[in-house]
Amino acid sequence: MEMNLVPQMAQVFMKEEGGEYYTWPSSEFSVLSEAKLGAGKLVLRPRGFAQPHYADSSKIGYVVQGSCTVGLISGNDSEETVLKINEGDAIAVPLGVISWWFNGGDSDLIIVFLGETSQAYTPGIFSYFFLTGAMGVLTGFSPEFVSKVYGITEKESKALQISQTAKLISKLDDGIKLPEPSIRISQKFAFNLDHNDCSSFNFNAAENSPFELSANLVKLDAGSVFGPVFTKDSSFQMIYVIRGSGRIQIIGGNGILALDSEMEAGQLFVVPKFFVAVQIADAQGMECFSVVTSSKPRFGRLTGNASVWETLPSSVVQASLNVTPQLVKLLKSEN
Repeated sequence: MEMNLVPQMAQVFMKEEGGEYYTWPSSEFSVLSEAKLGAGKLVLRPRGFAQPHYADSSKIGYVVQGSCTVGLISGNDSEETVLKINEGDAIAVPLGVISWWFNGGDSDLIIVFLGETSQAYTPGIFSYFFLTGAMGVLTGFSPEFVSKVYGITEKESKALQISQTAKLISKLDDGIKLPEPSIRISQKFAFNLDHNDCSSFNFNAAENSPFELSANLVKLDAGSVFGPVFTKDSSFQMIYVIRGSGRIQIIGGNGILALDSEMEAGQLFVVPKFFVAVQIADAQGMECFSVVTSSKPRFGRLTGNASVWETLPSSVVQASLNVTPQLVKLLKSEN
């Protein structure tokens, strides 16, 4: 299986007064479309407001920097959930959930979204449907239809359609007050990854929706190693480098080296299903956020107490590797 696995930086998709939205185009990062994955990055300036919208894909967002208020309307809910998310928080946004995002702080918000696009119109790309703004659904209808639907005049209809000139992200005046977040952050939607070694989202029971994603945060000290590790359940891994830098090697079928590359903050890379990956941090250390396309991923490890080498009998390891018993003992003791 040949895929372009070289880590990639995001590209600007749209830039407006309130912020920017970046994407990893599947046309240049083909593994996203091949594996039906998607990725995007939202930057909101102070008072930046991402218009209410929904998407054709499920994703998990991770707050790299700053904080923001988020409004969510899920399924047939008649009430909105409003919560505040901060740096280190992960938030699940299932398929079709309506959301808006507002940065009421004094510094920029940066949030990265990683997800799957198995039900998307275009594999590898999140397609958004905005309720408002210059690309909102109301702008597509004729003023006559809007006036009939809402019982207003055609003049008022035109005001609804053209008054908001921002396409995706606007900047709100200081006088506009948005809803306050709930005092208790709902674990239904968000949690802090900094306080969890490995956390998962599973919305199947609550939402009757095929939300099959989980999130992980890996922090490596200078020179530290993560792996070798692989998924045992045919799930893919998307990994975004939050801070620091390092090197990664990925091994595919038949022991073929599929990737040997440096990686740095802001880059995204994909580990295909069953491929084995090792990450080594540089002198400054490294921090990575990853999303796996399974709500309950199963990992295989080639180091540590739960490694394959530890589980296999010493005689089997010796016969398989054709090495001395002493080397087998060293291999197992390193776990």
